Amino acid sequence: MNLLLQGFAWIFDPAKWTSVPGSPSIAVRLAEHLAYGAEALLLAAIIALPIGLAIGHTGRGRSVGIAMANATRALPTLGLLSLFILLLGIGDLPTVVVLAILAIPPLLAGAYSGLESVDRETVYAARAVGMTEWQVLLMVELPLALPLILGGIRASALQVISTATVAAYFSGGGLGRYLIDGLASHDYIQMVAGSILVTALALIVDALFALIQRFSVLPGVSGGTVHSKRKSHVRPPRPIAQLGKPIQEGSYQ
Repeated sequence: MNLLLQGFAWIFDPAKWTSVPGSPSIAVRLAEHLAYGAEALLLAAIIALPIGLAIGHTGRGRSVGIAMANATRALPTLGLLSLFILLLGIGDLPTVVVLAILAIPPLLAGAYSGLESVDRETVYAARAVGMTEWQVLLMVELPLALPLILGGIRASALQVISTATVAAYFSGGGLGRYLIDGLASHDYIQMVAGSILVTALALIVDALFALIQRFSVLPGVSGGTVHSKRKSHVRPPRPIAQLGKPIQEGSYQ
């Protein structure tokens, strides 16, 4: 507990928020970490969302998409980063590419499962009124599937933020620098502070995406199905008299 309190004290030390030559401030490291995450998430979205939407809309290639997503989850992060550093050299690009690869599975799953959750009767009705396939996708399926798609983006963002610390292992920036530098100098207070910062950043990003996801649900929509708010006023059927026995008074109102 004492080490944890010292970690918080390290974070709230005003000197740690002021950059000096050779020692960037917490704000700089935070900006580097967010830059890794944003670039990787954007690259992953460009690749995964069109594929996921195509699978969900057409229903084709689902097994292949699931197999690719599962295979990507099994890749070792450090090994993959080492490979891309050998191919692309030391810098931000290998880190962004590796983080994007790790962010693809949740994005892909959220996209195709979101479209699959849309009620088929709603889709058939849209086609029946003359909508093209692009109109059905953009005007019907996508708005109804948006909460699940955002759920995939939310999961990918958490994956990227928690994994971006590995960039510091190969002389990269970000909040992972506090973990690697603290380990090298046996400064465990700095390591605890770095862990607190990464955890806090992940929780804040998760809360923001949860809020966006909550307000993305259209009124009267739940689970991809449109629900009518009007109550039914259909009268119950009149009871049928049994053979040889008249209907008793008061049996139907």
